[in-house]
This record gives sequence, structure tokens and C-alpha cells, in this order.
Amino acid sequence: MTRRRGGPSDGGLQGAGAPHGGMDATTAPHRIPPEMPQYGEANHIFELMQNMLEQLLIHQPKDPILFMISHLQRDNNNVPKIVILGPPASGKTTIAMWLCKHLNSNLLTVENLIAREFSSLAAGARRHYQNVTKVPSTLLVRLIQERVSEEDCIRRGWILDGIPETREQALMIQTLGITPRHVIVLSSPDTVLIERNLGKRIDPQTGEIYHTTFDWPPEAEIQNRLVVPEGISELETARKLLEYHRNIIRILPAYPKILKVISADQPCMDVFYQALTYAQTSHRSNAPFTPRVLLCGPVGSGKRLQAALLAQKYGLVNVHCGQLLKEAVADKSKVGELIQPYFQKKMAVPDSIIMKVLDQRLSQQDSVQKGWVLHGFPRDQDQAHMLHSLGHQPSRVFFLNVPLDSIIERLTLRRMDPVTGERYHLMYKPPPTVEIQARLLQHPKDTKEQVKLKMDLFYRHSSDLEEFYSRYWARRPERGHGR
Repeated sequence: MTRRRGGPSDGGLQGAGAPHGGMDATTAPHRIPPEMPQYGEANHIFELMQNMLEQLLIHQPKDPILFMISHLQRDNNNVPKIVILGPPASGKTTIAMWLCKHLNSNLLTVENLIAREFSSLAAGARRHYQNVTKVPSTLLVRLIQERVSEEDCIRRGWILDGIPETREQALMIQTLGITPRHVIVLSSPDTVLIERNLGKRIDPQTGEIYHTTFDWPPEAEIQNRLVVPEGISELETARKLLEYHRNIIRILPAYPKILKVISADQPCMDVFYQALTYAQTSHRSNAPFTPRVLLCGPVGSGKRLQAALLAQKYGLVNVHCGQLLKEAVADKSKVGELIQPYFQKKMAVPDSIIMKVLDQRLSQQDSVQKGWVLHGFPRDQDQAHMLHSLGHQPSRVFFLNVPLDSIIERLTLRRMDPVTGERYHLMYKPPPTVEIQARLLQHPKDTKEQVKLKMDLFYRHSSDLEEFYSRYWARRPERGHGR
């Protein structure tokens, strides 16, 4: 059994078969060091196991171990896997092509799937397409499965343009374990789409799509070779739109939580940037997550109040550095005896002693299990490095920035009644009588000079502290920090 660092001894807990007949190891409360959940979150262990289980259940290999090794060696969990859907003339092919170029991925369309050489499936699909200008769903899905299994799709991902066309295809694709991470649906009024479709032109050499009104190429050579595509008349477009609307309402429920609808009735570049932004976002993970929140801010910024609210709402352990030091002194612990002289002389407690107290508190079972919200430390980059070196990395960092005038108003107008101990604020909670007001006292730390001094001290180090956590989060792209 692993014992938590800095915690009390587990001497009374013994494993099964222990000489003194102690508690069975399977029922004993486990001490989980903070490094374990942090490692799991940093390396996405939950997502990895979830993905492996899905693949095993889908493919049901005879040798699961060899299958898992082969699957992991592909290392393809972070490549683009995008589906782009939309009605005729919504611009989905243009957006798909631009995304492919920007993300260095592979574009999969019905046309390029059936045009592939050295594929018996593609040859069969071409024969069907020549006869009825449509590929059977079963054959199309098998073509997709064959294509996404190839090395370039495994290494660089794929973008499906206009596929699936029906709910049947969507379910067949999912059954084969081909799951997109992002589904983008373009939408626009039918009247706009019909008008837009009439001006569509195609470059037969590159496959690029142009428009007589919105996107006409400046090069005369390209203009001269553009051709009018088939099936763009008003009647044919209206028929295709009707078929699309019938299908899309049954396709969308197949992609909950990974779908984004983007209006195509705006400049194409705006549509592309919205699609690109969404394609590069990471979805919220279902992995078990232990919140470790750090609140940074100057005196009077409300760290203590926000920490209390967060702790109450999410069941976190509220860790206030100054309060911990006072409790250590009150408990007359060994660390408290080291702190006592500094309190008596009103001197700053050394960082090494503070870290002993913090390390002990953040390593306790409730902090590891429930998570914590820390405020009052670190105050500079060196302290942040010390906290990081002991394995206590926050999962969220928030900087509470408040204007100097607001903080001065909050703090310099605070008063205390020396008789009753009641606290007042001359603006927000004034004393009820003139007599009480006459005897109110101001704490020396609340003078305007002291507040400004503490503010200057905080902002002298805050930029370095923000830079430290910015660098840290840059190494962990799926997490972020707030400001």
C-alpha cells in the first residue's frame, strides 16, 4: 500500500494475511499520491482506455493484446477526423478543401473514393455510378473503411465531404468504428442556395469551385477552362434541397455533442475561419477530473470569497496559505514552532517552511480525492516553481485583476469596533449610531499607503507568474487557465 507523503502513518491498516489479522487489503482505504491522478490527466489515460475498449468491442479481434499493440502504434488519436455536411451550393466542398490544405489532411468525397485505382471496391462502385449515378450505401461505407485504414489517413486524418448522406450511412459508418471528432453543418436559406448554385463553375483540372458573382478567378487562363457543372438548374437544385432536408434531420441525432451549425449565408472566408476554429477545439472530456484551482490576485481582489464559493459549490478543500500557518502555530506542531518566531517578530515566513505546511495539506486524502482551491500562494515565479516541483500542479489558474481605485475603496474604508469586535465598512456597512462611529478603529494594514505598497508588490511579480503558467499550459494543450 502506498502511503501519502506528509500524512500520518497507516500503521493500523494491514493487508490480508498480516500477522495481526488487520483489515483486508481490498477494503482498506487506499492512500492515493497526488502524482497518480495528475499523471492520468496529463497523459489522457481515461480517454486512451475508453478508446481501446471501444475498438476491442467493435472489431472483436481473436488476439486482443496484439490488436491493442497495433492500434497504439498507429498513434492517430489527435489527427483531424471531420465530417462536413450541408445542402447543395452551401460551400461545403470549398470549406472541406481549405480545411484539408490548412490541416494537412486527406479529403474524402464520393468522387475521389470511386476514382481510386488498384481498388476492386472502387471499380465496382464506378460501374454502379455509371449506371444510376449513385453508389449503394453498403459499398460506399466499405470504400470509406478501406480509405481511412490506409497509412496517410492514419497519419494525417481525414475530412468527409458530404458523407454520410443518410442516417443509414451514418449508423453503418459508426458500426465500423469510424467516429468523427467534429461534425460541421452548413446552413443557408433555400432561395440563397438556388441563386448561388446557378452561378457555380468548376475548374476541370484542379477541381476548384468558382462563382460568376462571388468568386471569379482573375487569371484569364482559368476563366477560359471553367465549365458549368451538371444538375445546377433551379428545378434540379430544389429537388436536391428537398431530399437533403428530409435526410439531415435524421442524421444530426447521430452526432450529439460534436456538432456545430455554421451559417453559410456570409463571406466564404468567415465560414472557413469559424469551421477551422471549431475543428481545432478539444471537446470536454468525460474522464474523472480532480479540480485543482489556483486563485491569484492583489490584496482586496476577493480571492478568499471566490475560494469559499468554489469550495462550497464543487466540494473542494479550501486552502488559504495564511490560515494554514496560523493553524500550524495554534496546533503547536513542529512546523508551528518554526513559524512562531516569525509571527512574533512580524516577519515573513520563509518559503521553505510555507512549502512544508502546504505540501502536507495538499497531500492529505481529502485534497487528493476532492480537489482543492488554493489562494495566498504562490506570490511570485520562484514560489510557483517550488509548488510545481513538489507535484502540486493546478488544473485551473485564475488571475483576479481589480482596479486600484476599487481596491482602495474596499479596504481603506474598513473599520472595527474595539468594544464588540463588529466589523463595519463606511460605505457598504456603515455603523448604526454616531457613538459607534466615533470609536471605530482602522487596522494599520488598511491605510492607503499600505494598500498601495501591497498592490505594487503583487503587480511587480504578477507578469512573471502569468508567464510561468502560460508556458506550463502551453505544454498541455487540452487544458487552459483563466484570467
